[in-house]
Amino acid sequence: MNILLTGGRAPAALELARAFHRAGHSVFMAESLRGHLSQPSAALQANFIVPAPRQHKEAFLSALNHIITANKIDVLIPTCEETFYVSMGRDQLPCAVFVESINQLNALHNKWDFFINTRGMGLLVPETMLIKNQADILQAYDRWLSLILKPVYSRFAAHTLIRPSIKRALSMLNFESPWIAQEFIEGHPYCTYSVCHNGIVHAHTTYPSVFTAGQGATIVFGHVEHPAIFNWVKTFVRERNFTGQIAFDFIQTQQGELFALECNPRTTSGVHLLASNPQFVKAFIGQNPGCVHPMETSPHMITTAMLAYALPASIRSGRFFKWLQTYLASRDVIFDIHDPLPSLFQFRGILTYITLARKYGITPLEASTFDIEWNGSM
Repeated sequence: MNILLTGGRAPAALELARAFHRAGHSVFMAESLRGHLSQPSAALQANFIVPAPRQHKEAFLSALNHIITANKIDVLIPTCEETFYVSMGRDQLPCAVFVESINQLNALHNKWDFFINTRGMGLLVPETMLIKNQADILQAYDRWLSLILKPVYSRFAAHTLIRPSIKRALSMLNFESPWIAQEFIEGHPYCTYSVCHNGIVHAHTTYPSVFTAGQGATIVFGHVEHPAIFNWVKTFVRERNFTGQIAFDFIQTQQGELFALECNPRTTSGVHLLASNPQFVKAFIGQNPGCVHPMETSPHMITTAMLAYALPASIRSGRFFKWLQTYLASRDVIFDIHDPLPSLFQFRGILTYITLARKYGITPLEASTFDIEWNGSM
């Protein structure tokens, strides 16, 4: 089959490209970032630079249409936040598109809607309030001793405020767009990633969040068996009759209560764990292999992020030896002896993020989604 992926800047997209290539498919990549991570990969039959979906949605969709037609693409699989723009145009694209409707995606990506929908299923989520003005903040602090504040649309926990003082909260929120306040829950964080068809989970992994880039993006991944989380995900996917890729962040208390914090309806780093199973790609193309799980439990990591983010943070927090132990035991997800060029040239993309960050006064992590992020605009 001819497979078109988007979002080649992400290690997860590179992992998918390699997995489909190993399975004998022809892999094409469309990406708006020049010099992106996947561009030099031997797994790609061709790479196409397309307009930025956030700034030029119609041109982006038109470019995809042309690529699909010219290369006889059978399936398009978006990976990063360009997923939302692909979803908005999926009915006009001349191939199968592995993504849900934009209304379905918005109900999951929007953190307030996710809370409302999940609570309606009887699944546990932290107590949550919608914050639109200063009075709402004051009410939230009257309600909880400890809380977390997040924009309704965000990623990587880039603007999340964890247990801020009321003075800091009032100074940080500008109310240009809504936020949510959630009761702070102490516990162990977990992440999941699943591939689903018509409400059935075809592939799944759960992994603890130990080291992160910034406050939210997990950068070390090791599969664990967690039946309670797996059952939670299966229930949610079945109730939504969901098709596509979906990921959740959880917190489990010392008492064993399991709370879902938020949802990412797109590819996430769990793909690095599942790609070790040769049946994994079948989860995307409708051949039901049962539910695929990782074949190995050894940890994987994004090495550059472990060095740039986790190492300084571990030194500050007194966890250096934990970091060192994890670093020495983990495999880099980018380096592949059979496909070495992405690892050798990965700093081109990093340099682009640093340049964008300086230009727009944002962090390099925020710059990595500057041209693809979606914040609810239809």
